[in-house]
Amino acid sequence: MKICIIFGTRPEIIKFSPIIRELERLDLGFFIIHTNQHYTPYMDSLFLEQLKLPKAKYNLNIGSGKHGEMTGRMIIEIEKVLIKEKPDVVLVQGDTNTVLAGALSAVKLHIKIGHVEAGLRSYFKKMPEETNRILADHCSDYLFAPTKNAKSILLRENIPEKNIFVTGNTVVDAVFQNLELADKKSDILNKLKLKEQEYFLVTAHREENVDDKNRLKGIIEGLNKISEEYNLPVIYPIHPRTAKKIKEFQIEIGNIRLLQPLSYLDFIKLMKNSRLVLTDSGGIQEETCIMQIPCVTLRDNTERPETLEVGSNILAGIEPKKIILSVKKVINKPRIWHNPFGEGKSGKKIIEIIKNDNT
Repeated sequence: MKICIIFGTRPEIIKFSPIIRELERLDLGFFIIHTNQHYTPYMDSLFLEQLKLPKAKYNLNIGSGKHGEMTGRMIIEIEKVLIKEKPDVVLVQGDTNTVLAGALSAVKLHIKIGHVEAGLRSYFKKMPEETNRILADHCSDYLFAPTKNAKSILLRENIPEKNIFVTGNTVVDAVFQNLELADKKSDILNKLKLKEQEYFLVTAHREENVDDKNRLKGIIEGLNKISEEYNLPVIYPIHPRTAKKIKEFQIEIGNIRLLQPLSYLDFIKLMKNSRLVLTDSGGIQEETCIMQIPCVTLRDNTERPETLEVGSNILAGIEPKKIILSVKKVINKPRIWHNPFGEGKSGKKIIEIIKNDNT
């Protein structure tokens, strides 16, 4: 059996890390295609090295661009590799353009597809990730749903139950495994002169937020109000896309402390020790829930409703007043919510399902 893993962004690498480690542990045949959708050193080679993961066998060097152009170039290059390597199963994770390109390339070549983190829905079609995840689900032979709620969504879309497996989310495995690495290797709190629980951490990079001047301006204003209200620093490791838009829109940063993109181990350590996280990232909504850190989501919807249900997360949107009200609602909430994403054995479950079906 030969498995092909396709990723292109940091979140995909993070959530694939437990699966890759399990494949290595069992000495099963696999290779990696990296589309390089994220292509800075901290989002690519140094990132893999830091997480002690093998280098990709194929780097496609796609980079950024318009959705159609990016996805089309990926399909062309992925197809070449799949024809050459002839894997039995292709694994994709999440909802990026890399996921869509990998799934479409494999299905056209009649190669089995496993979609890790299947069944998530925001029901917001203007979000490109929503289209990617829906199409990937309907191409896939193995749908690895993180929760029973995700399985219910897939069943409502008439996907056969025999193809759906509730495995938990590999992000739980990744948080447990990678926090251990971070505690050993990261000295980021000392470097930034920060104290535990005495700063806010921010990520905001989604197209719907950063490409819209009014939405991005609202987020920045809200972050400044929080810093003033609580007299605590707001730490914002900024995505290159967001930095470019802030400059283009001539938005004043105020008291927000902007950082260059961080290594994942530094970032996860910052997250674990923050007072509260504000984000528009789906993965970080999950990670904060797992680590018992309050989260305020800078969006009007979420494909992680479980975080809202258990009370670890709240939807704030992008209006400054609503952002600060949302912070006030969750900042002092007891951190005793239930983690709905599994016990940290999802990687093992996924590989066991594939192995048993292909031997």
